[in-house]
Amino acid sequence: MDWLSIREFIIDFVKLIVVIIVILFLMIYVVSVTQVVGSSMSSTLESGDVLILNKFKYRFMDVERGDIISLEYADTKYLIKRVIGMPGDTVSIKDNTLYINGEIYIENYLDEGLVYDDFELSSLGFNRIPEDMYLVLGDNREDSLDSREIGLISKDEIIGKVSFRIWPLNKLAAF
Repeated sequence: MDWLSIREFIIDFVKLIVVIIVILFLMIYVVSVTQVVGSSMSSTLESGDVLILNKFKYRFMDVERGDIISLEYADTKYLIKRVIGMPGDTVSIKDNTLYINGEIYIENYLDEGLVYDDFELSSLGFNRIPEDMYLVLGDNREDSLDSREIGLISKDEIIGKVSFRIWPLNKLAAF
């Protein structure tokens, strides 16, 4: 081996290390890939769908009502839910109708014919949603582990916003 080939090898090796570090940084802090497990977000998302999470957005922007998010639950489990209640809101469900701050909130993403239990925010011990807390629900209200059972979630528990569905290919979508 001559000096030139050793130099080229070292340069290529350093480039490879830099690329690996950039990819790891992006995966840890900016985006990640996750898969839907279960039917709690049906029919918006189905079990097996592969999603891209934007982990960077909420560092600089507020969570918005209607965002589909991934959140930490029970240290090892990740849930995908829709943000329904925002800080300061009152939320209730009566006769399959969602009320936010006493007004009917139309949810065009829900399947017709779903029948699910009534809900009052007071059942979680709150009259209004506190600062930096959110109420999240699955789109399949008949079969969803969400705020009705696990309680309100804090902004710190949010991993990221679902930005894209990349699998199956025939259902590519941006959210």
